[in-house]
Amino acid sequence: MAENREDAVRVAPELRLASAGPGEAPPPVPADEADLPRDRNQAILEAAKQVGAVLKRGGHLFALAGSVAVHAHGGSGNLQHDVDFCVRPEDAGPVAATLRDAGLTVYSPPEDWLIKATCFGQDVDVIFELAHRPVSEEMLRRAEELPVESVRMPVLAPTDLLTGLIAAFSEHHCDFGAVLPIARALREKVDWEQVRRDCGDAPMPAAFFFLLERLNVI
Repeated sequence: MAENREDAVRVAPELRLASAGPGEAPPPVPADEADLPRDRNQAILEAAKQVGAVLKRGGHLFALAGSVAVHAHGGSGNLQHDVDFCVRPEDAGPVAATLRDAGLTVYSPPEDWLIKATCFGQDVDVIFELAHRPVSEEMLRRAEELPVESVRMPVLAPTDLLTGLIAAFSEHHCDFGAVLPIARALREKVDWEQVRRDCGDAPMPAAFFFLLERLNVI
């Protein structure tokens, strides 16, 4: 299903760019441009655009997630370290094949809830389990089609984005500081009662809700 990590390269020269028109042969990526653009945020956006376009052309059910999804919903443009997409578990194999056919390096990390690819030197995570819960068709159907710069693609709904982030909090992972700005930016678009129900009474999510209340975010 995937290549060995040792064989990974940044972007294969035959990457089929989103700018190729109907019936046209996609232009190659020159080797000396494989690391461009140099600005990290812009590089992450370009990777999101290219992978989103490939998945759309492949007819896959998917949604953009992570910091680029927050940006698409109007949040911070200071993006994190990679690009995240969500797919159903049963679609992970076909999605990996589509990405590989488009010239991307695809590999399986030790974690068994995602596959990884590289595009324009950026890591791309294709996730099929969020906070120990399989990505469902219902979640992907709730995604909103939004532009990521010039490319429109399905983006996880704000409520699902925050549910995934908050439900993942545990004694071993509780970086409230990373999620707090996202909660502030998207608070008016989130069904917070639904997030509470989905997170249950786990202690770390409950502590984060207490913090949001004390800070008048919710």
